[in-house]
Amino acid sequence: MAGNSGEDFSLARVPLSARRPFFEVLIIRIGALACVSQVMLGAALGYGLTFWEAFWATIFGSVILQVVSWALGAAACSEGLSISLLSRWAGFGKIGSALIGGAIAISLMGWFGVQNGFFADGMFKATGILSTPIWAIITGLAVTVITVYGYRFLSITANISTPLFLLALVWATVSLMSGQDIGVLMSSTQPAGPHMSMPAAITMVAGGFIIAAITTPDISRFMKGPKDVFWMTLIGTFFGELLVNMISVLMSLALRTSEVFDLMMTLTGLLGASIVIFATIKMNDINLYSSSLGFSTLLNAIFNRRFDRRYLTWGIGIFGTIASVLGILDHFIGFLIYLGIAIPPVAGIIVVDYYVLKRDRAELAVTRAKGLLPETCELLNPVTLVAWILAVLVGLFTSSLGPFGADIGVPALNSLLISALLYWLGMRFYARGRDKDAVHFRKVKYMD
Repeated sequence: MAGNSGEDFSLARVPLSARRPFFEVLIIRIGALACVSQVMLGAALGYGLTFWEAFWATIFGSVILQVVSWALGAAACSEGLSISLLSRWAGFGKIGSALIGGAIAISLMGWFGVQNGFFADGMFKATGILSTPIWAIITGLAVTVITVYGYRFLSITANISTPLFLLALVWATVSLMSGQDIGVLMSSTQPAGPHMSMPAAITMVAGGFIIAAITTPDISRFMKGPKDVFWMTLIGTFFGELLVNMISVLMSLALRTSEVFDLMMTLTGLLGASIVIFATIKMNDINLYSSSLGFSTLLNAIFNRRFDRRYLTWGIGIFGTIASVLGILDHFIGFLIYLGIAIPPVAGIIVVDYYVLKRDRAELAVTRAKGLLPETCELLNPVTLVAWILAVLVGLFTSSLGPFGADIGVPALNSLLISALLYWLGMRFYARGRDKDAVHFRKVKYMD
């Protein structure tokens, strides 16, 4: 069954007639990475690492993001499906896709609160008027209103805010770095603050934007082909991630502080504050957009009916605004580490099912030609849930949150690889026990 559930096709394929130009989606992608929290992340790396340590941590973390983004994004582009909807026919089934939709939606509500907190705190420090909670309420509701209108407004806000934000960043960098010897900063062998381990740094880079990688399908489904997705993810990841990160690292090393964003806001005053307004709108409308798609899939799986995405957006926006007022910003670093462990297994399982096992590829191809979705999907894949849970536990065990209190390898990568391996082994073992090449668990109607 298929059908347009609104302009954003939250429960349907995106038809070829609705696909968008390459540069339009690319700007949205760059805007999702070149943002306030990226400055904060880069400053944290610059405070705990040397320049070249921060560079390699960013490179390795970005490679993880690039691989995940392209693999998921290309599949979603081919099928015209959001991440939570794609997962129904890529290992997770109806109930599993509901769990993914819920997990991603809740994570993005957290990101909404984090971004909103950045904005509110910066606006209060830059203007000295109102208060941080009042600013959080103003921007939270403003972004919610904009996001209610869907994908087209993502493009409009990204086209305005992304260039302005990058210009403000360059201006602040030139001003703050005036008189500094860049060569000395780059060759320094001591970080500005207490030393951070490389695995922790890589996990922060990957974890900080792994949710953007996982939700790449929500925008890549509007692209015209997998080749466009490859260049979109490559340019977006390395331009948005590497450039902004390393600028922030240099500022942190020069100023010997991780509070780079506060200094930027003080320096640029009302102009900088107005640019941050656009940057926050640009980032948070993407967060709300993907969160509403996730909740749409979750509620559809539970109630077997369609829910208006606009009402979901209102609910998420209000809840996220309240979270930012309550101080979710204070848990920023821990939030990154958690995301870097819990979300990657989703990608590992989907990639293995879609590209390696190909259990539902034939049925997807037949229905794709008709512009429809398969009429049935698995209700629940227990192998998926076991692999996901075990992968998260391995990620936690090998992270600083585990019993050893230190990272073993790169926890984000550990959880992703373990989920892929366990899922592949589990499905192959299950199929071999039934003397089949591929097996499916009980199927139900996609929409009762």
